[in-house]
Amino acid sequence: MYALLAIVFIVGYAMIALEHPLRINKAAPAVLVGMLIWALLMLGHEQLFPPGEGDFHSLNHHLMEHMSDIASILFFLLGAMTVVELMDAHEGFRVITDRIKTTNKTALLWVLGFISFFLSAALDNMTTAIVMAALLRKFIKEKEDLWMFAGMVIIAANAGGAWSPIGDVTTIMLWIGGQVTTMNIISKLILPSLVCLIVPLIYLSFKSKGKLELLEVPDVPAGDARAELTKGEKYLVFFLGLGTLLGVPIFKNYTHLPPFMGIMLGLGILWIVTEFLHLRHPLWQERNQMTVSSILKKVDHSSILFFLGILLAVAGLQVAGHLRDLAEVLDQKLGNIWAINSIIGVLSAVVDNVPLVAGAMGMYPMTQYPPDHLFWELLALCAGTGGSILIIGSAAGVAVMGILHIDFIWYLKRIAVPAALGYVASIITFWLLWH
Repeated sequence: MYALLAIVFIVGYAMIALEHPLRINKAAPAVLVGMLIWALLMLGHEQLFPPGEGDFHSLNHHLMEHMSDIASILFFLLGAMTVVELMDAHEGFRVITDRIKTTNKTALLWVLGFISFFLSAALDNMTTAIVMAALLRKFIKEKEDLWMFAGMVIIAANAGGAWSPIGDVTTIMLWIGGQVTTMNIISKLILPSLVCLIVPLIYLSFKSKGKLELLEVPDVPAGDARAELTKGEKYLVFFLGLGTLLGVPIFKNYTHLPPFMGIMLGLGILWIVTEFLHLRHPLWQERNQMTVSSILKKVDHSSILFFLGILLAVAGLQVAGHLRDLAEVLDQKLGNIWAINSIIGVLSAVVDNVPLVAGAMGMYPMTQYPPDHLFWELLALCAGTGGSILIIGSAAGVAVMGILHIDFIWYLKRIAVPAALGYVASIITFWLLWH
């Protein structure tokens, strides 16, 4: 049964990777694998666990614990995607797109890369990826260029999230757990994280010479409800949406509530404000396309189901002991802090980095590695940036994959190499600074 669980996960993972050749939406195998793994856990609990440890009651308890964390992520994703779509429906992104004049691919690549990097540290990598993906599709015409810029955004968002205590789920875990402190993690990791961004930027700059073909953003037709929105109203919705996204870390810091509560609070405010705006305009039939109720129908729910399936599958492997056994093998075979964390980073491109970091936190007590020890700093760097190597290796990658429908194999061919080079360069930079 232990081996069967691993086989089911690998087969499902292969189906996700081959989404386009198979012509099956990646959410389908993800949901199937997630449910199958837990069904097999329940049916084979007597073979997998010692007597009394893995009964139906305890497994259901584990499932509900993991579902609590997963639901927080899903509701956050739903809220963030709705806020972004609401900003878009009210022409909010024209505040930015109307100011993008350059068509030089290299220049725009560097500008958007650094914006994503620092925005990710203030928000988090997933929210940044959602915002930037929505922005990119508004002005980049060619699919190849759009996907290439999106790949750069994923790398930049993950690199930016690694050096900030609120930039990535794994750094949040280490920060809340006391393994790292705010100023120390910023001072130690900002330079290696920058290197993780700059190396792929240099690589992609050589691959993306020439001019970028931008989409012509047409003026809104006179009969469209959006034509009645004033410039001030567009700015109001845009900055309220941006304030909602930027305010989530502040809300979490002061209330100690999970991030999805902050995003939903902001969405509620934005919802009421936009309803009042719409009451001022007579195009009742048309305005329905701009309400939150209408926008919720446009949100890509298959991406949310994909998240549900893949996170449940990984949680099942964690409960079954696969991730714990993997961590122990790494510890026994390697026994070196640098090698262990480097491998964890690479594994985080395949398996969600949250259970990997959780496993490492459980394996290595703070009596062995005290707060701000080299081990925790390196773990934050590797787990945060290693996920960029594959598009489904990070929350940012999965979110962008869902929004822009990026092909797994395309990403593997075009973005995996520069992402891997940046990952290795960041570890080398950290090693040089440490020595």
